[in-house]
Amino acid sequence: MALSDSALNPPPARPEITRAVCRGASRHLRERGYAIVKEMTFANGRRGDIVALSPSGELLVVEVKSGIEDYRVDGKWPDYRDYCDGFLFAVAPEFPLEILPEDVGLIVADAFGGELLREPPRHQLAPARRKMLTIAFARLAAGRLSGIEDPELG
Repeated sequence: MALSDSALNPPPARPEITRAVCRGASRHLRERGYAIVKEMTFANGRRGDIVALSPSGELLVVEVKSGIEDYRVDGKWPDYRDYCDGFLFAVAPEFPLEILPEDVGLIVADAFGGELLREPPRHQLAPARRKMLTIAFARLAAGRLSGIEDPELG
């Protein structure tokens, strides 16, 4: 099996931009009343950068992109749509927005906050999947809180 060009030449890591965009998008979502968790893994093995739960139980998945290369080499983002009511990208202010698909939501963010430029189209989750994801969200958040409160439990 031959390795793809992106596997042989991965894009330069831009963790400082990823952290800043993730922080700002998270702040924006919290201001809108969402509870958030970062790095939530789904049943298909994909991991959402930010998963947001509204007071009414709506689930959003936000994929953070640090730059053009990060976006172009990532073909897995459509796989997140089966695990949310709405999917969004979160990008830095200098990101070229015109390359992003128009059928997803969009947050532009920096380390201090974000702005929703486009609401995500909604597609309601099946009740069984919503229940499974809501329980997984709660267990992930509770497990992380327990780890902070009592790190020796590991």
